Parts: sequence; C-alpha cells; structure tokens
Amino acid sequence: MMMGLGPLLLVFMMGLDLTLPTLAQNNHRYKQFLTQHYDARPSGRDKKYCESMMMRRGLTTPCKDRNTFIHSTINKIKAVCEDKNGTPYNGAFRKSKSPFQVTICRHAGGSPWPPCYYKATSGSRDIVIACENGLPVHFDESFYRP
Repeated sequence: MMMGLGPLLLVFMMGLDLTLPTLAQNNHRYKQFLTQHYDARPSGRDKKYCESMMMRRGLTTPCKDRNTFIHSTINKIKAVCEDKNGTPYNGAFRKSKSPFQVTICRHAGGSPWPPCYYKATSGSRDIVIACENGLPVHFDESFYRP
C-alpha cells in the first residue's frame, strides 16, 4: 500500500510546485490592483484627495500621470470578473454591467517628481478590468454610460 502512495505523493507535490507560484503571482497582482485602484470610503473626491491618496499609495515616485480609484466593495468589484456584474470586453477584459463611483486623478503637469499636483474628476462610470482566477488584476479604463 505504501509503495503505491509514494509516486502519487510525488506527483501531488510536483503539482503544488507549479500551482503555488501562479497563485502567489495572481495574489500579488490582485494586491497591487487594490493598492492602486480601490478606496471604498473616500474622504472627499477633490484635488486634495488625489494628492494625498496618490502619495499614500506610493504612486508619486515619479508622479503617475493618471490613476482611477474605484469606490465600492471588493465583492462588487470582483463580481465584474464573473457574469454577475461583468461581460467580456475587447478580448481579455471585462466590462461592468452597472456603473461604479470613481475618482480619476490626473497629474496637473510640471515636474514628474514630488511634490505631485493632481486634478480630480469624480462621477459614475462603467469600469473595464482584467481578471485572473476571478480576481481583478488590472484596471484598463472607465467611461460614462451613453
């Protein structure tokens, strides 16, 4: 009985070696997505909000030209990766079926190095994201619903 388990255990362990790095990489990309684009409860949605959030999230060395913060729950954003609130869009992306509150921060120009100054645009928009294993890993764009 034990001799039969040895090869099975070896195959199982080899499978873990291949699976865990992929899951860890996706988890890293998902965490990076949350750092760059997720803010459930914004305090204000003006230029001061953008300037403080961009600095707090480490997006100012150099000054990132444009960044969008999504104001919703993680589960609602994840639902875009599924048919619950998302549809296939432009190949590998998913477009939300319902709009999200967002704040778009645009670099106001000047030096690309801190201090960074931003302009803010807030509103309700559909979002387009890339997903891997049911998790959002890349924000592509947002647009007003016609």
